[in-house]
Amino acid sequence: MQEAYIIAGYRSAVGKSKRGSFRFYRPDDLAVDVIKGLMASVPQLEAKRVDDVIVGNAVPEAEQGLQVGRIIAARALGFDIPGMVVNRYCASGIETISIATAKIRMGMADCIIAGGTESMSLVPTAGWKTVPAYSIAKEDPDYYLSMGLTAEAVAKEYNVSRQQQDEFSYNSHQKAINAIKNGYFKSGILPVTVEEVFVDPKGKKQKRSYTVDTDEGPRADTSIEVLGKLKPATKDPAPTL
Repeated sequence: MQEAYIIAGYRSAVGKSKRGSFRFYRPDDLAVDVIKGLMASVPQLEAKRVDDVIVGNAVPEAEQGLQVGRIIAARALGFDIPGMVVNRYCASGIETISIATAKIRMGMADCIIAGGTESMSLVPTAGWKTVPAYSIAKEDPDYYLSMGLTAEAVAKEYNVSRQQQDEFSYNSHQKAINAIKNGYFKSGILPVTVEEVFVDPKGKKQKRSYTVDTDEGPRADTSIEVLGKLKPATKDPAPTL
């Protein structure tokens, strides 16, 4: 059995949903940018040597639908390079790496690009047409629990207090901010230039461009006291019909 190795890796920065720098930027465009940057970082690797492109995506519809993995592969590497989409919700991108590793180790491929792309600005969490099965909602409603409600259930079962959660969140923000300040993520983030078209206060069409190279999620101004004042996003799970 041959072994699989990661020879290069890149990602874009993570923008805020709805109000972030990528709010109008298509996720397939973003993936193409990152793959092109990835290939440029390994100039000795020809595109034709890539056997497959595996793209994780939790809600493959709208701007990230229409077999977006194949579209990304064709645009980034050429029409002859295949691509596919994997949906394991929040673990979609990780799953693509697992699949790529397994295929290479089994001799089914020599070189695969694996990762994920997602827009929480352009596509709602559960997609544009959510249609739960009535029988499941009636008999096994827990199947449809959201991540927030699942977290509430886990916190209740393992006695994780609100204070402990706030402290964990605060410390997580501080670690991320420290990493950004010290440039720990810099070498792995591909700067992406975004061109935005908008209408100014006078009603005229304008364009502007800017480069996104830093994660927007960490909040430098937060504190445990501020977090403690936030209202819970979800309630204790008690699904009923």
